[in-house]
Amino acid sequence: MAARRVVSLVPSITEALAATRPEALVGATDWCTHPAGLAVTRVRGTKNPNLDVIRALEPDVVVANKEENRELDVRRLRESGVTVWVSDIETVPAAFEAYDELFDQVLRWPRPDWLDVARALWSGALPPIRARVAVPIWRDPWMVVGARTFTGDLLRRLGFENVYGDADGRYPKAEAGEIDRSGADVILLPDEPYVFTADDGPEAFTTPTRLVSGRLITWYGPSMIEAHHRLSG
Repeated sequence: MAARRVVSLVPSITEALAATRPEALVGATDWCTHPAGLAVTRVRGTKNPNLDVIRALEPDVVVANKEENRELDVRRLRESGVTVWVSDIETVPAAFEAYDELFDQVLRWPRPDWLDVARALWSGALPPIRARVAVPIWRDPWMVVGARTFTGDLLRRLGFENVYGDADGRYPKAEAGEIDRSGADVILLPDEPYVFTADDGPEAFTTPTRLVSGRLITWYGPSMIEAHHRLSG
């Protein structure tokens, strides 16, 4: 039977579900900002969801992610009889495989058109490298996108090489001076999870910087269509 009540603890998947079958989405986190005006019950944050509120929504399934959500919360929900599906996404192909599983086996919904469009855009051989980049995701302390991340894989498929792609860890700490000397041609400053702005971030570097939408380089879902259109040129 197709799922009729779904709670999402993952902002990018929330956007995907809302674009596919909005009437079935009954709960989402406070960080689920897309689509704008999403009118569902909020279940607090990705790292501290209100489990009582989730249970009260009587979901057919709760959607979670290994990186974004705590194993403790997943376990407690499952122990109380709630079905929880957990994704583990480190590459663009893995995102498509996860959605195939989610729609085909978990939700039992037809695959949406946006998924086919996104898959077609991101298929094909890797393009030549056009720039080397570093991607800070936090400051005080400074942290960057490292190895085995969806963001790093997506950027490589856009022609950007992550200078920290072989780092020890997925989000290693690195001083601003070290990032500046990393050999990057440009430092990409996203607006999430840390909100870098024109007045907060670029001043720390002599290397050229570029403010980018965090949603376009970290979210997997319908945003991947927009990301390809806006960042591939």
